[in-house]
Amino acid sequence: MKDVAIIGCGVIGAAMAYTLSKYQLDITVLEKHSDVASGTTKANSAIIHAGYDPQPNTLMAKLNVEGNLMAGEIAEKLSVPFRRVGSLVLALSEAELPHIQELYRRGLANGVPGITLLSREETLKKEPNLTDTVCGSLWAPSAGIIDPWEYATAMAETAVVNGVDLRLNTKVESITAQADSFVIHTNRGDVQARYLVSAAGVDAAAVRSMLETPSYQIMPSRGEYYLLDRSEGQVVGSVVFQCPNELGKGVLVSPTVHGNLIVGPNAVPAEGAEDNKVTADGLAFVAAAAKRSVPGLNLGANIRNFAGVRANSDQDAFRIERSERYPHLVDLAGIKSPGLSAAPAIAFYAAKLLLEAGLELVAKEHFVDRREKIRFASLSDEERAALIARDPTYGRVICRCQTITEGEILAALRSPIPPRSINAIKRRTGAGMGRCQGGFCSPRVHELIVRELGIDPLDVCLEDEGSELLVGETKTGGAL
Repeated sequence: MKDVAIIGCGVIGAAMAYTLSKYQLDITVLEKHSDVASGTTKANSAIIHAGYDPQPNTLMAKLNVEGNLMAGEIAEKLSVPFRRVGSLVLALSEAELPHIQELYRRGLANGVPGITLLSREETLKKEPNLTDTVCGSLWAPSAGIIDPWEYATAMAETAVVNGVDLRLNTKVESITAQADSFVIHTNRGDVQARYLVSAAGVDAAAVRSMLETPSYQIMPSRGEYYLLDRSEGQVVGSVVFQCPNELGKGVLVSPTVHGNLIVGPNAVPAEGAEDNKVTADGLAFVAAAAKRSVPGLNLGANIRNFAGVRANSDQDAFRIERSERYPHLVDLAGIKSPGLSAAPAIAFYAAKLLLEAGLELVAKEHFVDRREKIRFASLSDEERAALIARDPTYGRVICRCQTITEGEILAALRSPIPPRSINAIKRRTGAGMGRCQGGFCSPRVHELIVRELGIDPLDVCLEDEGSELLVGETKTGGAL
């Protein structure tokens, strides 16, 4: 019997596994997708919010500010790209100035460091490409940009290194509560655990319903984005927001840690976790809204559009709670923005709930809390030469757009959570994220997956099972 089972391995489940792996526990993580970070975590704005938006004296406000601080510490230890570039909330009219003043008051109450109100002139001096009709802004220097799937993967890999059992392609079908445990019935067999943590994202209410009627309803929302080429990555140097409204934090323009520019999202009701379609109307809305902030945006430099689904609930709050009926069940639901920012703080808070429920938390004497990752493109010429001398695979560039080498892809394939799909390699290494979007490197990535993992070429998928790239072989033996 397991001590703890965690359902879901997006950034919340990964943070939960990472946090609990510090203790002498037998833990299993169940993830329905073929890789970690494959739901909301892989398609979002990639922002670590400062924490001025949540209402003061709420759990969301507390966990946002705490999670922001923890994100910097974890990113440094686990070699995750993260930069504190700061954020601006723009008042695009005189009528919006009271709103940013209210956000300023909230930020002070929430303990957000360094926030200040800027005049029109100060705002334009910081970001010259903004609209010249801006009337003022709120500046929050602690806001940052991060690689969200690398963040989740790094925590999940560290958990696995420290003994956590991760089961991919494992979908929870039902749950049976027993006197002292839960039996989780999956498509790959049963798992029994004394404590259960649900971090199921958009599926949170469905999972809770397997045991009892949830006190909330998940109302998923879809957000659509533009991702612009790295040639546009310097248009703004910080995260640029408009005043938030009832639909969320509004359309942003922001640099990314990979050097691109991200623009979006809108907010429209989604039909479920897989409703990640991109629409002409949605993109038109995003484009028009973004150009209110940055009129000179060159959306012709777009290299990819995508959409993500957020796990909004019918309540404007995180639902982090122990079940009254099943005290050994902790539900992490309604984790909308700023969920990415708050993730490690959410996990720490949930661990305390498990402790209150009777789970014994005895720290391990030897916990591995470091992770190193080589990024060839960021090395100096001298460092590259020395690396190639040690390992010639780093001298073979697979992805020309991003300068990703064979050595980096092999390191990913030999990692604690080996990626088995083209998109999983893209998230681990960046191969396929550039201007050609994998047009050049995908066949070579496919070959490396087959060679290193010893799987049939026909079984390599773009993403999850069912998205196989090849369907058969020609008479001469070549794949189709």
